[in-house]
Formats: sequence, C-alpha cells, structure tokens
Amino acid sequence: MPDFALAHHMLRDLRSASLLIDPFADRLVFANPAAATLLGWPLEDLLQQRASRLWRHALGEMTVLSEEVLQRGRAWSDELGVSAAGGEVLALELAASRVEGDDGPLLGLLLHERRQLDGLRGLAEAQRYQRQGFVKWQGVERVFREIERENQLILGAAGEGIYGVNRDGVTTFVNPAAERLLGWQAEDLIGHKIHDLIHHHHADGSTYHGHNCPIYAAFRDGEVHQVDDEVFWCKDGGSIPVAYTSTPLRDNGELIGAVVVFRDISDRKEAELRLRQALAEVQELQQRLELENAYLQEEIRGEFAHHSLVGRSEAIQQIVRQIELVAPTSANVLITGESGTGKELIARAIHDSSARRQRPLIRVNCAAVPRELFESEFFGHAKGAFTGALTDRVGRFELADGGTLFLDEVAEIPLELQSKLLRVLQEQQFERVGENHTRQVSVRVIAATNRDLRQAVRDGSFREDLYFRLNVFPVESVPLRQRRDDVPLLAQHFIGRVCRKLNRPEPSLRLADIQRLQAYPWPGNIRELENMIERAVIISAGGRLRIDLPSTGAPTVTASSSEPLEEGGGIYTDNEQRQRERSNLLAALRACHGKVFGRDGAASLLGVKPTTLRSRLERFGIEPQAFRRARGTPRSAGP
Repeated sequence: MPDFALAHHMLRDLRSASLLIDPFADRLVFANPAAATLLGWPLEDLLQQRASRLWRHALGEMTVLSEEVLQRGRAWSDELGVSAAGGEVLALELAASRVEGDDGPLLGLLLHERRQLDGLRGLAEAQRYQRQGFVKWQGVERVFREIERENQLILGAAGEGIYGVNRDGVTTFVNPAAERLLGWQAEDLIGHKIHDLIHHHHADGSTYHGHNCPIYAAFRDGEVHQVDDEVFWCKDGGSIPVAYTSTPLRDNGELIGAVVVFRDISDRKEAELRLRQALAEVQELQQRLELENAYLQEEIRGEFAHHSLVGRSEAIQQIVRQIELVAPTSANVLITGESGTGKELIARAIHDSSARRQRPLIRVNCAAVPRELFESEFFGHAKGAFTGALTDRVGRFELADGGTLFLDEVAEIPLELQSKLLRVLQEQQFERVGENHTRQVSVRVIAATNRDLRQAVRDGSFREDLYFRLNVFPVESVPLRQRRDDVPLLAQHFIGRVCRKLNRPEPSLRLADIQRLQAYPWPGNIRELENMIERAVIISAGGRLRIDLPSTGAPTVTASSSEPLEEGGGIYTDNEQRQRERSNLLAALRACHGKVFGRDGAASLLGVKPTTLRSRLERFGIEPQAFRRARGTPRSAGP
C-alpha cells in the first residue's frame, strides 16, 4: 500500500475528526467517519460539500488561516468554529498542517470540540489534584462549586445586563438579563469578541472601531469608563439605547479583562424626546404669540387704527357694497388705487366683516422688505438657515394662519419669489427657509397696489398667473378728488380723532374752510388730508381752525390770518394736475439736494411716506441721484 494511501487508512480509523482540503479547488479531498459524526453529515454527503460551506460564517478568517498554513506549514485557532449540517456553528479547536499532494499542497485539519477538550483538561486537572491528595482535591472542588453557585445566583437575580470580557475582548460570561435585553443566548456570545457582535456600529450607522471602544479601554488603561448614551445591537438586527459602565478586572495587579453592567434607556430617551418636542412647541407658540402681540400693538398705534369707512359719496357706497359681497367668502381680493386713498382701510373692513375676524390681519409692506429677506419674511426660516439665523423664525404666512394676509404694494415682490407665493396661494402649503418640513396654513390674501399690474404683466415684471390668482375680486379705491362730497365728513372725522388723542376741544370747521378743502385736488389723497388736519389742530387757537390752501403746492396752515387767501388757478385737467404734481416733486428734491429719506428728506418735506414718494418718483421717471452732484447745481431730471 503506498504511503499516501496508508495515511488515508490511518486517518480513517483515527477517533479525532480529520479533514483534508484542497484550498485552491475549494473541495474536501478526504474526511474520516469521526468528522462526519462531529458535523452531523453522512460521510458520502460530507465529501460532496464545498469546503467554504463549512466556514461560510467566517470565510475571511479561514482564508487568513489557510494562507498561514501554506506559508508557515502549520497553524492553530480556537476561534474558527465550523458549520454543522443543521446550520449550528460548533465551537472547535482547529490544528492545521500543510500536506503535499500529487497535484499541489493540501490542508490537513484536526478538529476537536472545545467542550470535550475543556472536559478533558478539567479531568486532567482533577487527576493532578487527586495525585496531590484526594481530600484536598475534594475541598477545592467544593469551594469552587459554592463560589460558582453563589456567582450564578447573583448574576441571575440582577435586573441589569452584565457580561465579562477577557483582555482579548472575548466574552467570558453573560447573565440572563443581558440575554433577555439583547436577544442573544449565552452560547452565542461566550467565546466570541463582544464588540463585533453587539457594539460594531454607532446609532447613526457609522462603524464603531474597536480601538475607540470604552469597554475595551477599561482593560487597557485600567480606568472605569461610564457611557450615558450609546446603542447595543440585538440578535434580530435592531438596536437598543443603553447606558453602561465598564470596570477593569485585575489578578494580582495584572489587568485580565473587564465587567460591563448596562441598562436599557429606551423609556428615558422617549421621555426626553417628548419633552424636547413639547418644549419646541411651547417656544414656537410663545414666539408666535409674541409676534402677534407686537404686530397688533404696532397696528393699534398705526395711522389707520380705526375700522370705519367714512363717506357718503356714490364711490364709497360702491366700495361698501363690494365689501359686503366679498367679505363672507374666502376669495382673494386685489385693491388698486393711488397712494393715500385708504387701501389698507378697505382691507381691514373686509377682514373685520369676514369669518376670520377672530384671527389677526397681518400686513406686509412689500416695498419695505429687502430683496434678500423676502422669502424669510414671508415663510420664516430655521435656525442656521443662513448667516445671522440664530433662532427659528415664524414667517408672515404662518403668523396669519386662520386669518388674513394683507400684501401692500404687492407689485414690489421680486419676480423670483412670485412663483413660491403662487404655490402658497394655490396649495396653502410652504416650507421655511432651511427646512424640509411642509407646513399647512389657511390664509386669505388681500393685495393692494398703486401700480397698473396689467402693464407690469406686459412688461414681464409680474407673473400673469399670480395676477389672475390675486385679482379674483378687484376693488378700486378711488382718489379723494373723485369723492369731494366725502371731504367734509373725513375732515370732521380726523378733527375729532386728533383732538381725542391730544385731549383738546374740537375747533369749529367753517363753511368757507369746507369749500376750500373740496376745491383742493389732494394729490396726496386721504393721507394728505389727515396730515393737514392734524397740523391745523395742533396750531389752532381760539376754537377756530384756519386753513390756507395756496394754489402753488401743498396746503399750509397758519394761525395768524383771519381771512382766507384768494383761491387761485381754477380747475385743472388730469394732465395739468400730473404736471403740477411732477413740478412739486422736482422742487422738493431740489430743496433737499436729492435726499429722499430722513428728517430733512423730500418725503418729510412733502408729508408722505418714503415708500410712497419712491413710487411717485418711479411713476414720473425721476431719479433722485440727479440732484446729488453738488448742492444747488442738480443735473437735469427731464422736462
């Protein structure tokens, strides 16, 4: 019989499990009956298996061991188990040697079940004790049994998970609470590196490297490591949040491992999450209420804090009828008209007559919002969305939820934002800047403008679809010169309001004053009338209101003249009136050297808002910069 065949014959009768593997062909060349019995396969079926089938759970480690055998001639491992026929991974000690075959090198493996070896070692240890003395051996055995029994009782009664690891990170014991919390059985963990099984990734899915593990650090630096918020991975692939303490173990001063005590903190995490959510909701509600309060206080102090429409002319009666028609609906309204005609007053009347009157009317002056802040002003922003966004901010749409949003000077909205505004009008949904969460609102929009939006659509500066969405119900706020019958009522209304504010008696309004007020064209409309009346009340004396309305410009008030000045100029056409208004604007700019804003600016001189003056200058094509080259020597601003 050849030597190789003899070796086969000897291995077949060997009581230790033996395998011969061709690592390059991934096949079993030989297996003895002991190996078949150990692995639970019939011998013929076992030889049909591919070698990788037996180590499918640890192919990488088996490949490393095979390369070591081929290079060094032998290798040993007590960590490489083998997959039995039923899928169970058997814990083995494996001795491997290089065997030269006819077609190349082979791997010869001797497999020993670790439980059997442990028993044999224990038996050998016992025999040594027996040789030292039977009585001594019995005493030692009894002591160890008692210690083990007490330890098992303590570990079993503990409600927190407990496991131990040696200095190689291999699990040495696991208590029942750890099995219950993690779903692993003790035999699944003991003998394996615990980090690779339950601590391999962070909660966000990123890899948790073993050299950063606080559990392992305990038996490296000898310090107790406490971690308050990490995750352990369960057998079913899920994870649980845990807090744990890793305490080093020493034997005669030498670090031999660590014991880990951990607990499931899922309930605590859920409570913290609910608390954070509740706190965020409270803070957001508080911010919203503070903004609403500040806004409403501002509106109360505003120049249009009263909610009544004053007048009896056919023009004002037509507006009242339109308000009565549209207020009960949810239709969007577009109010057009010159500056100072009371467009916001109409919007307030619509809101106050609607079902939304219990919620606020939020006003946005689109001409006063910087271009880069439009989106944040309308929709709000999340903390950190851009430089300077230090906290979350509620936008005007969210603030107006359930109420009405009044977009004053809507034609000033940048073209790039108009599409987003259109989406909110259509879907009642938006996202804050820097946030992916879609918010639902119920907002009615009332828009106002002193410009011709149809011309803006033709010019390409305003979206046609947005125009039609806003112009569901148009309302025209007519200028004061077209409702002269209302001038006496408005003047008396303003006199009463100013006197109540100043705590003064009301001066009388004479018929001659009324006639002059009605004859004046009021280029600044109701706002100009209100400002003029307030100035007149302030300087009035003797219970009489003396008003001068010169034909050359804005009205002036004097307390010294007892008789009115002569009315001049007669009646002007609309074109003549526009030329008079343009000349008045040019004169104001020359006097202020092109300055529009501020106490010494043209807006203050004319008694109008800076945004209103800017709109008028744009309408006439006047550039204030033309008057800023040098004091007293402006460039030409056109005919």
